[in-house]
Amino acid sequence: MTIAAFTREFVLFGVKQAYACMFGAYLLVVMIVTQYWYPLDSLHRYDFIFLAAVAFQLFLLAFRFETLREALVIVVFHLVATVMEVFKTSDSIASWVYPEDYLFGIGNVPLFAGFMYSAVGSYLTRVWKIFEFRYSVYPSQKLTLLLVALIYANFFTHHYMPDLRWVLLTVTVLLFWRTQVYFRVHRDYRSMPLLLGWLLVALFIWLAENIATYVNIWIYPNQRDEWSLVPLAKLSSWYLLMLLSFVLVTTINRVELHAARR
Repeated sequence: MTIAAFTREFVLFGVKQAYACMFGAYLLVVMIVTQYWYPLDSLHRYDFIFLAAVAFQLFLLAFRFETLREALVIVVFHLVATVMEVFKTSDSIASWVYPEDYLFGIGNVPLFAGFMYSAVGSYLTRVWKIFEFRYSVYPSQKLTLLLVALIYANFFTHHYMPDLRWVLLTVTVLLFWRTQVYFRVHRDYRSMPLLLGWLLVALFIWLAENIATYVNIWIYPNQRDEWSLVPLAKLSSWYLLMLLSFVLVTTINRVELHAARR
């Protein structure tokens, strides 16, 4: 491949990625802008973010950026994430807090919080179609569903029992270490290890998390007095969340093997 061809494909890859994460980028922009300029005294900032997220989801549906089936999976993920948020922010756990006021919320969780997780599901659903994902040596769906069920349970149980995240990460590696994801940027398919792809996405989520905590969307206990960078160790949680999101998306997007297209 020539340098010019590589450059064109690299730029196209970036454009398609930006298109795929449209909802997440929109949500992050709303969060940043409202931190530094929010003139509405009659509506809490968190409630505005919630309404803005709902409006954008309706926009995606109305203009067919998402199908009803895809939106349903995103809603399910929103509900699953909100349940976890209610638990994590409860007074007895307090893993993080939402420091501002709101009307639209459940317990200590403003309703826009679920949309932050839905943005991950939206991205995965869209990027799957845009890059025409194909796979090699993909584990059975029963095994992957069992794995993510255990991952989800561990988000709750590790507060009362030993944390199994490293065991679950080891199982993940054993299941997927041979799995390649094939994606088409322009004409030809490229490939990378699926485990690496998840890591790159988890890293971008971690970067977005640092921006979100900086603009007071939520804060961790060590950020109460002064903002500080979210520890890189948090990547393990985002990696497991990425796997959970990905497997949920496989319930509507068929896992097609790359060899089937030869």
